[in-house]
Amino acid sequence: MIQLENVCRLYRSDEVETTALTSIDLNIDAGEFVAIMGPSGCGKSTLLNVLGTIDRPSSGRYIFEGRDISASAEQQLAKLRRDRLGFVFQSFNLIDDLTIGENVALGLAYRDMSAKEKRERVEAAMDRVGVAHRKDHHPHQLSGGQQQRAAIARAIVGEPKLILADEPTGNLDTENGAQVMDILSELNADGATIVMVTHSPAHADIAKRTVSMVDGRILTSARRAA
Repeated sequence: MIQLENVCRLYRSDEVETTALTSIDLNIDAGEFVAIMGPSGCGKSTLLNVLGTIDRPSSGRYIFEGRDISASAEQQLAKLRRDRLGFVFQSFNLIDDLTIGENVALGLAYRDMSAKEKRERVEAAMDRVGVAHRKDHHPHQLSGGQQQRAAIARAIVGEPKLILADEPTGNLDTENGAQVMDILSELNADGATIVMVTHSPAHADIAKRTVSMVDGRILTSARRAA
């Protein structure tokens, strides 16, 4: 599904040039569950942003489903994000003024489908993660675990092929973190490809492969024993 070939990412200001990623080579097959680990500032989130087409490589190639998208126009990348990608964030990124149902429906905002189909998709996504009974509540009325499950519903409502999760359990207690990992594991078992940044060795062990990073480079890539 994904090939990164010699990808580098530089950030430049008037006086400083910072190298966030250096010579990244990474292949991810469809249906994999990959955990990315490493110390703070090592480039994990930058790598996830490149995979999500939020950041562009400064050099190198990003091949997604057989097509080099490194130099694709922003309109094409926006369509790719809409149709193929789902994002889960540490801070949930729910909109306080919207109900949970309305937040989840944002994942279909630019889809060409009927109101009835959108409503059915939203209900199915919320039911899958266990927040259907909270659809008319607002984010501040939910616990952290419920908010993250709602955020996952928003990410999966469009039935993406690739889910990118940046510290999805970072703001949760142990029990709620375990519930989120169970949901991600179920989504992966149903065919979704998942790439997750995490600081938790226990959660990384749930993935099928762990990629370890240091100083903007991939140090190791190890598959979990069957």
